[in-house]
Amino acid sequence: MNNHPLANIHPDAKIGNNVTIEPFATIQGDVVIGDNCWIGPGAVIWDGARLGNNVKVYPGASVSSIPQDLKFAGEKTETFIGDNTVIRECVTISRGTSDKWKTVIGKNCLLMAYVHVAHDCLVGDNCILVNAVQVAGHVTIDDWAIIGGASALHQFVKVGAHVMISGGSLVRKDVPPYTKAAREPLAYAGINSVGLRRRGFTSEKIAEIQEIYRYIFQKGLNNLKALDVVRSQIPPSPERDYIIRFIETSDRGIMKGYGAVS
Repeated sequence: MNNHPLANIHPDAKIGNNVTIEPFATIQGDVVIGDNCWIGPGAVIWDGARLGNNVKVYPGASVSSIPQDLKFAGEKTETFIGDNTVIRECVTISRGTSDKWKTVIGKNCLLMAYVHVAHDCLVGDNCILVNAVQVAGHVTIDDWAIIGGASALHQFVKVGAHVMISGGSLVRKDVPPYTKAAREPLAYAGINSVGLRRRGFTSEKIAEIQEIYRYIFQKGLNNLKALDVVRSQIPPSPERDYIIRFIETSDRGIMKGYGAVS
């Protein structure tokens, strides 16, 4: 472990092998840091933080701070940061409350400067939150999602896997998987075909996903009817079933289709 003499490290913190902690960083006692991590100058790793291996935390970041929730009563909760995740300058991540007891950032994620992730959020693997994205409490973001800079996500919103959300978006409704979302109010802007190709989806699979969303967003059907048509017209597949399940379990409702945008 390479600790700078000006770093403030609690003796009870559990720190792995080959970890570098730069000057003026603070590591509290109920903290676990995996191997090969780098904690930059002035970063604060608060009680409840559980960092995986090869995590990088840049200057001024605050990981696992007390939730900004008036209902929080001091319960013992945690924040999990997956392997290879990068947390850039001045990112703030709050630990959980008694709702989920944890906040989770998955593996191989990039949280760019000034991102805020609030309490009880669940962020999947390989996600990118661009500069100044603000994520309210209880939000779920599935794997491979990209949230454009300066976007704000309402509490309890869900974002599906492989989604691309335009910069500056106000995300008030759930965003189904494999889609692009843009405009104000936020609406369907096609499927994320470029991202899907980069991740190995075949042309046939992309065409299947596109056909599903034609029924959901472009045929003038309500969601219940659209899903009935999808079940009858599109053969079962993991992607089809994930889309159906996502929409059926949406508590806030999904974003609008083309025709609903002024």
